[in-house]
Amino acid sequence: MLRHALHRFALAVPVLFGVLLIGFLLMQVVPTDPATVRAGPQATQEVIAEIRRELGLDQPIWVQFGLYIWRLAQGDLGVSIINNVPVTQELGATIGPTLELMFAALVWSIPSGILLGTVAAYWRGSLLDRLIMAVSVAGVSVPVFFLGLVLIWFVGFQWQLLPFTGRAGPLWTLDGLLAIILPAVTLGGVFVGPVARMTRTAVVDALGAEHVRTARAKGLTERLVVLRHALRNALIPVITLIGLQIGFLLGGAVVTETIFSWPGVGRLAVGAILSSDFPMAQGTIIVLSAGFIVINLVVDLLYAVLDPRVRQS
Repeated sequence: MLRHALHRFALAVPVLFGVLLIGFLLMQVVPTDPATVRAGPQATQEVIAEIRRELGLDQPIWVQFGLYIWRLAQGDLGVSIINNVPVTQELGATIGPTLELMFAALVWSIPSGILLGTVAAYWRGSLLDRLIMAVSVAGVSVPVFFLGLVLIWFVGFQWQLLPFTGRAGPLWTLDGLLAIILPAVTLGGVFVGPVARMTRTAVVDALGAEHVRTARAKGLTERLVVLRHALRNALIPVITLIGLQIGFLLGGAVVTETIFSWPGVGRLAVGAILSSDFPMAQGTIIVLSAGFIVINLVVDLLYAVLDPRVRQS
């Protein structure tokens, strides 16, 4: 198990380096000059040139990238061009709300998707099965921003049942819990469909397996047969899908946080890109990319725990 974990971690290192390189190069091709943004529209060319020297922008690209990697190795993500605040300070204030939003979205969407998929598999071919699959397909097809806007218009604006702007507090407070409901439903709504469809397919295959027929022949109740023998073995591909979808959920968090003015990393990234705050934009790219890599690493380890054949490969 330890060897498998070290192998997966070693594979993640070059992926992260590639993300850093691509993110750095993308910031270089943006037509806006960071020195001009920091100096302001009324600055002279001499002032802009001096700022470029201070930021190291007068150096060749490979030298800038080397200095960038060196600063990252020391934990220095730079200083925001717009508000002159360390990037790590801004990220530290926004990572918490993003993790809260993702947790709130996953805590209801994963159990709901697994439950719907299991029910559809057990009563496959019935009207209930077709209804669940129709809802799942609709959930996959509806964009995140559309679902968010619909919830804001009806639940937040027309019916005024829940707040829909900003974060009112941490999850363990009533105001914070009410404020996160609509963003969590929006972000998790696109997650239920894929999980339900994959669970249904996996459980249908498991219900026809020989060990399930043996369990039924022993006289076990249908509840134990489905939960202990069918669903447990069907969770391996479901967990793989969940891990991949959680990674893509980071992209959905960017849209969700922007729509609901949620003070997370996604909203910070959008604001940094729109304002040409390159150090802040690069910092958010690093955090989001590292989150995606860590999630996939955890999924690989869980896959090895559930399937011993993976550890032996």
